Amino acid sequence: MAGRFHVAPVLVAVLLAWACQLRPTAAATAIGHEAGRIGRLPGQPVVDFPMYSGYVTVDGRAGRALFYWLQEVPAASQPAPLVLWLNGGPGCSSVAYGASEELGAFRIRPGGATLFLNKYRWNSAANILFLDSPAGVGFSYTNTTSDLYNSGDRRTAHDSYTFLVRWFERFPQYKYRDFYIAGESYAGHYVPELSQLVYRKNKGVSKPQINIKGFMVGNAVTDDYHDQVGTFESWWNHGLISDATYRRLKATCVSTVHHDIEHTSPPCDAAYDAATVEQGDIDPYSIYTPTCNQTSSSTTARKNWRLKGHYPWMRGSYDPCTEMHSTVYYNRPEVQRALHANVTGINYTWTTCSGIINTNWGDSPRSMLPIYKELIAAGLRIWVYSGDTDSVVPLTATRYSIDALGLPTVVSWYPWYDKKEVGGWSQVYKGLTLVTIRGAGHEVPLHRPKQALILFRHFLHGKPMPKNGTVV
Repeated sequence: MAGRFHVAPVLVAVLLAWACQLRPTAAATAIGHEAGRIGRLPGQPVVDFPMYSGYVTVDGRAGRALFYWLQEVPAASQPAPLVLWLNGGPGCSSVAYGASEELGAFRIRPGGATLFLNKYRWNSAANILFLDSPAGVGFSYTNTTSDLYNSGDRRTAHDSYTFLVRWFERFPQYKYRDFYIAGESYAGHYVPELSQLVYRKNKGVSKPQINIKGFMVGNAVTDDYHDQVGTFESWWNHGLISDATYRRLKATCVSTVHHDIEHTSPPCDAAYDAATVEQGDIDPYSIYTPTCNQTSSSTTARKNWRLKGHYPWMRGSYDPCTEMHSTVYYNRPEVQRALHANVTGINYTWTTCSGIINTNWGDSPRSMLPIYKELIAAGLRIWVYSGDTDSVVPLTATRYSIDALGLPTVVSWYPWYDKKEVGGWSQVYKGLTLVTIRGAGHEVPLHRPKQALILFRHFLHGKPMPKNGTVV
């Protein structure tokens, strides 16, 4: 399943020391609305929008606190919707990925010294709330070491819900505002699970403070069986594996009788190993772009495609080593002070993903499709998008999972346009919209930032993707 990766033993020790020593303080738990305002980040250009960050304690007894970073729209554009963004892994930071190399307001220059403005930032259309979840990811922390070894979907959803309730108390101006949840990859679990929890908690409340309107997920882990079948087929269709290996993967790793993924078996492992050799040294998250030619402790882990918690380094019109820049930037003490992060001053290394959490992940339901059915029936707006050059959670997998819902088609498959150029394709079902982004890999807003912003604006307005290049 997408999201597993190896982490060096020394990093495990560092993260354990950090988690065991951090203790909530008044600074960590009592940062209010204005107290959480970010004056200016080191190396940041001048901007016309405010930002806030800090911690919200979600479990006082265990000492779990989640870190957030709010990037608002400019004052003249308020009131605007609020969107919570979640990255996956499980165990990867939304600050590291969503905020710093995808849809956030800034990108980090090589060397990690300065920032530059992202022309296609999503906070031009909505207020974006980035959350590091679960505790132990990014700047979020726990004082209970065992939390790092027993995290899972259920507790992550409940902690995130507690975060939202308490965050809205801190930011009352957002109560009752139109609210959406979005994310990618393993957040294909986080997003619908949290949406379901919010929806159910809202039942019987005349005016819920969490006014959820819908959710959007990209290249999302959705249904184990259909994701797996679609992934093998995508590898074969893109010429990444041989006919023989494709047949072996289907025969040994997928149960066509029970429509379920079998437990790991020696024949299945052998088929995976054969696929790894045949695919070669490519970036599975973006199969047509060269990899970063620099080295780091994560390079070996990333080459094992079965262990997919670590996001890619990519090349093209973007910096393929962007992850390295964020590691440098967010470990700078002055950056942490400006972000109201690491408030207890423990000397630890901030990392983009937590290997401990990833390799010890607990409950993980096999399918999100029952949640989709419940929330479609509830009338929530649901969009699923997919970059079509990703081999980790490829478009074929997503199409199989959506097809399993059996939804009637409202608007048949058609190309959508960015001006006169095809940006991708879309199909509108009763209760769900599917959008593909042409030429994008796993992290759509990184690979195709302009097209991703077009997608986001249309999602917010609930309008189908443009057939004639007209953008809302």
